[in-house]
Amino acid sequence: MNRISTHILDLMRGTPAKAVPVRLERQDASGAWRLLNSSHTDQDGRCGQLLPGDPLQAGVYKLSFDTATYFRELEISALYPVVEVTFLVRDGESEFHIPLLLSANGYTTYRGS
Repeated sequence: MNRISTHILDLMRGTPAKAVPVRLERQDASGAWRLLNSSHTDQDGRCGQLLPGDPLQAGVYKLSFDTATYFRELEISALYPVVEVTFLVRDGESEFHIPLLLSANGYTTYRGS
C-alpha cells in the first residue's frame, strides 16, 4: 500500500494536536511545488492517508503544518506559524509516516513506522 501519513503531538499539553491544517506537496521537474492533498488532523492528531489515489513516486515531497491556526485556537503565542518538512522518496519506497512533536517555541520530526 502506498501511504504518506502524519501524527502531531503537542508536547506542551501532552495531547494530540487536533484540527491542524496539513498540506502535502510534491516538487515537479521545474522545481515548483504541486499540491497533492490537504487535510486536518483528527481527534488523535493523525492524518492516516495524505497520498491521493496516485502511486507514490520517487521525488521530493513536503508536508506543511499550519501551526498558527492551531495555536491561535489555544490562545498561545507561537514562534513558528508554519512547519515545513521536506523529505525524499526513493524508488521502491512505498510508506512514509512523518510524526511532528510540537511546542510553541520548537518542533522535531523523524521518520516513523
